[in-house]
Amino acid sequence: MNQTPTHQSLQPEFRLLVFLVSIGFFMQGLDTTIINTALPAMAQSLNENPLRMHGVVISYVLSVAACIPLSGWFADRFGVRNTFFSAIVIFTIASLGCGLSQNFSQLIFFRVLQGIGGAFLLPVGRLALLKIIPRTQFLSAMSMMSLAGLVGPLLGPTLGGFLVEKATWHWIFFINLPIGLLGVLVTFKAMPNVTEPTVKKFDLSGFILLVVAMVGLALGIESITSKEVSRTLSISMLVAGVIASLVYAYHAHTHQNALFRSKLFKNQVYTIGILGNFFARLGGNAIPFLMPLLLQVAFNIDPFITGLMMTPVVLGSLFSKPLVRPIIQKLGYRKFLIINTLMVGACIASFSLTTEATPVWVRAIHFFIFGTLNSLQFVGMNTLTLKDLPQQDASSGNSFLSMIMMLSMSIGVALAGTLLNAFTNYYGTDHMTKAFHVSLLCLGCINILAAFIFKQIPKDTSV
Repeated sequence: MNQTPTHQSLQPEFRLLVFLVSIGFFMQGLDTTIINTALPAMAQSLNENPLRMHGVVISYVLSVAACIPLSGWFADRFGVRNTFFSAIVIFTIASLGCGLSQNFSQLIFFRVLQGIGGAFLLPVGRLALLKIIPRTQFLSAMSMMSLAGLVGPLLGPTLGGFLVEKATWHWIFFINLPIGLLGVLVTFKAMPNVTEPTVKKFDLSGFILLVVAMVGLALGIESITSKEVSRTLSISMLVAGVIASLVYAYHAHTHQNALFRSKLFKNQVYTIGILGNFFARLGGNAIPFLMPLLLQVAFNIDPFITGLMMTPVVLGSLFSKPLVRPIIQKLGYRKFLIINTLMVGACIASFSLTTEATPVWVRAIHFFIFGTLNSLQFVGMNTLTLKDLPQQDASSGNSFLSMIMMLSMSIGVALAGTLLNAFTNYYGTDHMTKAFHVSLLCLGCINILAAFIFKQIPKDTSV
């Protein structure tokens, strides 16, 4: 009699492989959050306006978004080990370059390079586990790897503030060097170079269209209020982004080899999930960038204390994990996502009520509630988006979702920076706090509007 395979604990021969993939996951998670508390110190060192430092975040996240479609094809064509090894080497060298940067332009260049390495670390690492580890042990492997992904963001804000105060901002990048070196040494021992016997031709024209679309939209929004970039150039980038998006939509419908075929969007729930993910993440992804700036630039709070204050966001995220499934089972996806989207929007808008005199314990509870609601939102949206995809579309559907998540983060940070600069110009630098408050209100309202997308979820959508 055949028995269904049960989930087993991880065998010793796979532990080093999971440790290696966890290194990549940890590095990417740490790097996404460690920089936010260091931005004002970096601005001072590089003689830049701290309100214009969002380019450092956008350049990294946008590079990750742009290169995600490449990761799976490279791993199939050149092997998971070779691709993962190259990713760690690129990421580590770029980290060294970021730390040694003497001006803003050099830093942006190496952040782009770091983003290219980061784009491959997580998807290729996950793919390696999927191809090498037996199904019965896969759940144990993913659980171990997820822990590393949580530790990175948990340490990031506080570690960033600590390094800025006790050393210099350069060390937020140098800290990657020993971790990257360890990953390089372990790769050839732990990961076999699994390749695919047949790999379809890469959709280069589609990839270029996607890159133009993402870069045009993000940089167009980011530079629209900049005094260094002409309004004509900003609008031209936005128009180029929109046109490239429309051309890619046609390409996806007609090109057999397209990276993401248009048939993906025949699935109504997937389409709603993608749109919801994009718009409902704009405000939530801007908060980890915007709040450390508010605390340091407007309220003059030290970087280390700022980092500590941001920690409850991650603790709220951890607290929410066991709650997601029971809440969605009770309310259903439609009701849950409408209510939670409204609550996240209201929470973002309520940050506009904080002042320099707000007690630390009130800030901690506020951040904890935001972290909980935001994590519930992300997990709910992601599971809704992928739950009904047929097996043959799972890989490309998941890659497209990952790309949209990173694109939304880069546009969210660009939008936050643009709003902040526009309101600072309007109210004047003497009323910096007011500029932050109005920006937060706008981001909260955008999030509330995303609830209309989730109203389109069919009422009979099952959990």
